[in-house]
Amino acid sequence: MPSHTEHRHMPYSAEQIFDLVADVARYPEFLPWTAAARIRSRRPIEGGEQIEADLVISFKVFRERFGSRVELYPEARRIDTAYLDGPFKYMISHWHMKPAEDGGCVVDFSVDFEFRNPVLQRLIGVVFDQAMRRVVGAFETRARELYG
Repeated sequence: MPSHTEHRHMPYSAEQIFDLVADVARYPEFLPWTAAARIRSRRPIEGGEQIEADLVISFKVFRERFGSRVELYPEARRIDTAYLDGPFKYMISHWHMKPAEDGGCVVDFSVDFEFRNPVLQRLIGVVFDQAMRRVVGAFETRARELYG
């Protein structure tokens, strides 16, 4: 069960990074290995909004769709994701963006998951940390493109 945690200072506001991560429908435009995204539903929840979304992940011969429940808490600048269906046994991730005292924001990201297929699990285990750094880096690059 790979897990990964990132703690990064970024020269953008916490609100800008929150908005970027919350815009799940645009992930195929910049996120590595994301071939498609579809919002299934949106509904208000206390303190924010809940989205159910499908992402199609494509890497070499591997192509899988998975569904997740994304809870967006804009005032707290927190995004929590839980797995609904697809190739995983489980998958959870958390984003939290905090204003930094010296400007910009501090972004905390964590993800933990396990594939149902043991072959996929072993395959991703080899490159998991590098892949997660690339994913977080893609958000950082996208922020630079959008916010300068």
